Amino acid sequence: MPLRAILFDKDGTLVDFHLTWSRAVYAVMDKLTAGDADMLARLAAANHYDMDERRILPTSPLVASSSADYGITWARILGEEASPAFFTRMDTMLIEEGLGHVTPIGDPRGLFAALKAQGYLLGICTNDSEAGARAQCDRLGITDYLDDIMGYDSGHGRKPDAGPLLAFSEAHGILPEETALVGDSLHDLHAARAAGSLAIAVLSGLAGHDELHGDADHVIGSIMDLPALFASLEA
Repeated sequence: MPLRAILFDKDGTLVDFHLTWSRAVYAVMDKLTAGDADMLARLAAANHYDMDERRILPTSPLVASSSADYGITWARILGEEASPAFFTRMDTMLIEEGLGHVTPIGDPRGLFAALKAQGYLLGICTNDSEAGARAQCDRLGITDYLDDIMGYDSGHGRKPDAGPLLAFSEAHGILPEETALVGDSLHDLHAARAAGSLAIAVLSGLAGHDELHGDADHVIGSIMDLPALFASLEA
């Protein structure tokens, strides 16, 4: 069945995870703990954040979960109520710091322009907030090429559930089998499998080939290898 749509994860797929989020998350943790070194250490430990290297570890809940998940732990450590207001405040801070550090992988704008010219529907499917995703897509210059941007709070569920992919397919009048999801984590691949879509893994995130290849239809280095992959599939 011909491929008609491509959905992209964001972090580790379109933007460099460490250069963007390891820096942004430290800045937010530092602000929220307001100089309390013990609280900062406990927050870093809960997030599996290496304070010496200033890096998010691959085991971190920040890698594939949403702030609706890990925000509960943040609130407990900070002595805050795990309320929508707290989650909104945390998301706002993460959006601001993420924008300040956002670093693209390859040339997303050029790639999206080329894919759009070939007639593909394009979308973002991320466990980041929709507002955060839209802000970073604006910064990357790719928003005009997108047919949809879906975050964990867009009302379709979140990966590894199939909900976002099924919602995209229904909204655009295509079959899930005509859609590919490109991502760097097992959450991405499992969501694609659950929807019946093509699962394409990129090695530009934190997971390696051994972790991803068993659940992926194809494994490539980064999004910049997609044109060659699609050319080979057509051949």
